Amino acid sequence: MASPNLSEIVTTTLRNRSGKLADNVSESTVLLHRLKRKGNVKPVDGGRTIVQELEYAENSTYKRYSGYEMLNIAPSDVFTAAEFDWKQAAVAVSISGLEELQNSGEEKKIDLLESRIKNAERTMMNNMSGDVYSDGTADGGKQIGGLQLLVADSPSTGTVGGINRANYSFWRNIAQDATTDFGAAASAVNIQSYMNRIWLQLVRGTDRPDLIVADNNYYRLYCESLQSIQRITSDDMAKAGFQSLKYMDADVVFDGGYGGSAPANHMYFLNTQYIHFRPHKDRNMVPLNPDRFSVNQDAMVKLVAWAGNMTLSNAFLQGVLKD
Repeated sequence: MASPNLSEIVTTTLRNRSGKLADNVSESTVLLHRLKRKGNVKPVDGGRTIVQELEYAENSTYKRYSGYEMLNIAPSDVFTAAEFDWKQAAVAVSISGLEELQNSGEEKKIDLLESRIKNAERTMMNNMSGDVYSDGTADGGKQIGGLQLLVADSPSTGTVGGINRANYSFWRNIAQDATTDFGAAASAVNIQSYMNRIWLQLVRGTDRPDLIVADNNYYRLYCESLQSIQRITSDDMAKAGFQSLKYMDADVVFDGGYGGSAPANHMYFLNTQYIHFRPHKDRNMVPLNPDRFSVNQDAMVKLVAWAGNMTLSNAFLQGVLKD
């Protein structure tokens, strides 16, 4: 049986690093970074589901009037709520009795554990970063519902947050196919025109996309379309470690390169005011208790776990350009 002393070392080390891991996950993709900066990484206390209030209509009592004319004071139903299921993820840090003996000095134990914990952290960050762009179907639907669900390629079908998009048009994002809707595959020549057409559908007064996330190909096309003029970059995003350009007043960032998670030939036009990352306040990259000791093996396992989901509070101000 692995020693209690080793368990204490693992537990203490993981607890000391769990807050840092949660921060690193939120900084691991440009979308989560933006949501954190906007205050939209909001822990949830609990509940059967994650309830996200949403505004689906304007107040119907607006009326032009003259003098003593009666005003409309009827109650106006403008809010409803979407419900998102809890999703869970965990990564294990384990050490066997033999490894404990082989690394018998305190410093050697910590070095071994540090290496495994760092690897577990990278694993968690990489997988969570991928899930942010997912459609939520991996592992039998246990995956986070990411952008491919919330800002879907086919927004008039499917159920998101318990609301059937076929029945409610306010719950559909804008989706345009370069070839089908605009007549030709995206290129450096036409990409800006296509972006203009998407953008104009997503502006409501001062409400408009603030972040455009592209895969390698679409980012390259936009970049090449600007090379004949001076390129405008975002200092703010550059300081955060993300390569970015500007379109209108939105940051254009690619989540690609090696291991990038954005789906191929996609460009998301996001109003991040209405996109939320909702971890449970007690399960946000924390070590689970009690320690797991195998009943028939000389080994100890510690789990680092997360629970929550991504949510959406406005769909029709989100858009995607795709091929």
